[in-house]
Amino acid sequence: MREDHEREHAFAAALAAARRSETEALPLKRDVAAFVDGLLGLLFPQLSEESGATADEIQVSLTLVRRDLRELLGPLEAPARATELARSFVGALPDLYGQIRLDGEAIVAGDPAAESLDEVISAYPGFLAIAIHRVAHEIHRLGVRVLPRLLAEVAHTRTGIDIHPGAAIGRGLCIDHGTGLVIGETAVIGDEVKLYQGVTLGALSVAKSAAGTKRHPTIGDRVVIYANATVLGGDTVVGHDSLVGGNVWLTNSVPPHSLVYHSSQVQVRRATDGVEFSDFVI
Repeated sequence: MREDHEREHAFAAALAAARRSETEALPLKRDVAAFVDGLLGLLFPQLSEESGATADEIQVSLTLVRRDLRELLGPLEAPARATELARSFVGALPDLYGQIRLDGEAIVAGDPAAESLDEVISAYPGFLAIAIHRVAHEIHRLGVRVLPRLLAEVAHTRTGIDIHPGAAIGRGLCIDHGTGLVIGETAVIGDEVKLYQGVTLGALSVAKSAAGTKRHPTIGDRVVIYANATVLGGDTVVGHDSLVGGNVWLTNSVPPHSLVYHSSQVQVRRATDGVEFSDFVI
């Protein structure tokens, strides 16, 4: 009994020392989530409990956005820089709003099941993921560390869509379903691209020495990439107006107007014929 108590005390002391020496002060994820929820609720009344607001009330809310972002930046930046970064971010909101709205309209146009922009904004995980990405990417572009990743993880947790805040995405991205979608840090995506669930835009190498290099593919305008396709490599370019079929594994560039597809063989037999164990490969 005494030995257990001494072991617990030693472990507690070791954890306390580690917390003092190894842990960097960072914004709390719950505060990051509250910030982006409040911001998107301000931009889109479909995501807010308060649908109506006057221009003066919105102006006050923008001031609060600037304050809240400055506080989130407090552990990461000097006070003067945090204030300037928050001011710059709020100044970019008109363009961000326009970009996010175009994404919603692209989903309405690209998904036959979508009945209205209100529905997409309120209920579609693809819209939420790209909306949070637009916010995270702008903060990433301003040179802020860590916070954009926390924002991306909020989106990932809620939607199953993992977009690195460094990824550069053009106008009108349509994410259809989206679960399991992964977009890497240096990916570049053009305008009016459509991505389905399970798509990976990744790197050929995960070596740490590759940090800071172009590791993820470039996707041209109006490309459609179907479910579970994988496109890898920083030198890989999918030319504009191309279609990449489901389950494709692509590591080489393709020219514009390409059709890339995976060929598989499907066998159909009657259930009464039985199946030999040799037909299965585990």
